[in-house]
Amino acid sequence: MNYNAVGTRENIKIIDTSSNKNMKIDILEYQKLLGGIDPYSAERMYFMEKQNMRVRQAAIYLENDAVKVEPGAMSYFQGNLEMVSGVTPGNLLGRMFTGAVTGEAAAQPEYRGTGMVVLEPTFKHLLTLELQAGEEIIVDKGMFFAAQGSVNVSAFMQKNLSSAALGGEGIFQTSLRGPGLAVLECAVPMSEIDIIELNNDVLKVDGNFAVLRTGGIDFSVERSAKTLIGSAASGEGLVNVYRGTGQVWLAPTIKVYNSMISSVSVTSTVS
Repeated sequence: MNYNAVGTRENIKIIDTSSNKNMKIDILEYQKLLGGIDPYSAERMYFMEKQNMRVRQAAIYLENDAVKVEPGAMSYFQGNLEMVSGVTPGNLLGRMFTGAVTGEAAAQPEYRGTGMVVLEPTFKHLLTLELQAGEEIIVDKGMFFAAQGSVNVSAFMQKNLSSAALGGEGIFQTSLRGPGLAVLECAVPMSEIDIIELNNDVLKVDGNFAVLRTGGIDFSVERSAKTLIGSAASGEGLVNVYRGTGQVWLAPTIKVYNSMISSVSVTSTVS
């Protein structure tokens, strides 16, 4: 492949690369934002840089393959590529339902052929992973960003009422089933995610900061203790429970970031 998303820009660094036979994904990171046009924007960019708030992009290189992306996420593409909507009269209602319940769009545009697709810049962290044939992951709503054409993206319905009503994840999440590469958008970097390996085991989590689980893991919401009195005395009440064999990705710092965002929103409203 002779395409290069970095081009002549010296301000960009490739921070991660994933590839297979027909597809390669580079995660690009802008080292600084250099285009401040007034003191106010310059001050904001200075503190953003100090806090590692950097702009990132995903550059996807195809060799006679396809990639599906979130609508509106494409920045530009180059090469012998065609874009198809992924919607036909026969699947329109199903796509609309899936989009409504998962928080993802009704249809992911798909780019097919040989060339380069560069996605929109984002301050969020971009996580890449490769799914093997038949391997499934369940992710939080809104995390899907892009995936190889061979990856099936669909709605996943919680298996019991407790997890749907009390788990903080909603009735539906997003399922990705391999084979193929995928890009996820996440509020926290991979360095702050703890990958818990379960082997016919149980994991109990106080809160909804599990951002990903593999398909072999069952999710439910249960009391933290065997009795209501015990749960009340412990101060924990209900916990999210993951059972089975596979992985659960925990991002505890999401709770910290969300609390800071909430406090800023309240302050802004009061002001």
